[in-house]
Amino acid sequence: MIDSHCHLDHEPLLSDLSNVIKRSKEVGIKKLLTISTSYKSFDRIKKIIEEDEMIYGTIGIHPHETTDNKITSDFIVKNLNDNTKIIGIGETGLDFYYNNSDRDNQIVSFKEHIEASLKTNTPLIIHSRDAEDETFNILNNYKDQNLKILMHCFTGSKDFAKKLLTLNAFFSASGIITFKNSLDLQETFKFLPLDKILIETDSPFLAPVPNRGKKNEPSFIYYIAQKLADIKDISKSNLISSTTSNFNKLFFN
Repeated sequence: MIDSHCHLDHEPLLSDLSNVIKRSKEVGIKKLLTISTSYKSFDRIKKIIEEDEMIYGTIGIHPHETTDNKITSDFIVKNLNDNTKIIGIGETGLDFYYNNSDRDNQIVSFKEHIEASLKTNTPLIIHSRDAEDETFNILNNYKDQNLKILMHCFTGSKDFAKKLLTLNAFFSASGIITFKNSLDLQETFKFLPLDKILIETDSPFLAPVPNRGKKNEPSFIYYIAQKLADIKDISKSNLISSTTSNFNKLFFN
């Protein structure tokens, strides 16, 4: 298994990192991708990826942080070129639910990340909440440029998913698919092609059932994989094999 999106620089994971890594290996996780959300986050991640060969990182500014963390595509490109274990750009995107940052700032930041992704042929990890039309319209402007798109913790509509498939996007399932009230989302993941799906914990957030309400960690991806296998009506081993192959194809080809 591969946890395609976790935040190892957040507590309580950071202060217990050695045990988090140990438990991850015990359940069969082969790679962890820890995600940058700000400049301070990226500084921590540069150290975390040296803790174990299984850990990789990204560089990016979360849409919530775009007011205080301005970023340029050139800065992203330089840091990607300086470290072979930084393999993704993000998380970036648009969040018009909380509006923790000005919308225009979010859009400008999103486009800088996109430009860096195109310059480096590096996957773009996208957060989108209450911004389906805006997110798609921006991405669609680059539809002929082979942008590598990963929709992180996808909770969007089936129609949104259909439109994103025209851009060759990948979709990551989080613990939300295990929640009782996520029937529409489960139907969307049932619809999505198996070769376009990854799995993630988004830990320490969104712990899956039966650990909902607890602090999440990568080892809980076991429950997400099982639920997604049930949704797709395939064996858990087949689900794990496919999502692992999809991750490696996206990030290492």
